[in-house]
Amino acid sequence: MSTSGAPVRIDVWSDYVCPFCYLELPVLERLQSELGPELEVHWRAYELRPAPVPTLDPAGEYLRTTWARAVYPMAEQRGMTLRLPPVQPRSRLALEAAEFAKDAGAFPAFHQGVFRAFFEEGRDIGDLAVLGDIAEASGLDREALTRALKSGSYTGRVVFDQEAAQRLGIRGVPTLRIVGAGGHVVQLSGAQPGEMVHRAIARVRPEASQAAAP
Repeated sequence: MSTSGAPVRIDVWSDYVCPFCYLELPVLERLQSELGPELEVHWRAYELRPAPVPTLDPAGEYLRTTWARAVYPMAEQRGMTLRLPPVQPRSRLALEAAEFAKDAGAFPAFHQGVFRAFFEEGRDIGDLAVLGDIAEASGLDREALTRALKSGSYTGRVVFDQEAAQRLGIRGVPTLRIVGAGGHVVQLSGAQPGEMVHRAIARVRPEASQAAAP
């Protein structure tokens, strides 16, 4: 892939209660490692079930069927271990906490930690104490995070991302919006394999667009 020009940007709308978002994380990490400064990945908030929308039943047929049909096979294919969580919390606090982690320079560790706590350890990521534990393990100030969440300091950012998704017609996660320097856009829905994302990145690069021009 060419190393010329400005970096490609991927905005990833994601929710911490979505297993497919966790399954896409290592795909994007590998691409980021491979492409380095040629690629910018920005994780954006998308709360699947904001209040008062009911959360899913952890023991319900829908979740069990979805996990058996799609989650477990994909996890095995990608070399990951996910377990159907025993709780289905609201994700607003976790999404706000992730914004705090971005400002504190510890987003990658916190981001991974929230997914792991929920999908591997079955912890309630809607609980302030649990988020505090993840923050401490990520090198963040637990008390500062708690104060920020209680005051709603980062609510506006989550709402902004949610509204941006609505304007773009995004209705589910993960959604990857891949934007080249020339403004060329490819949008992908669902947990995509690395080769699919790689091809989309190539498509939005200026040299690819020029080659396709009549």
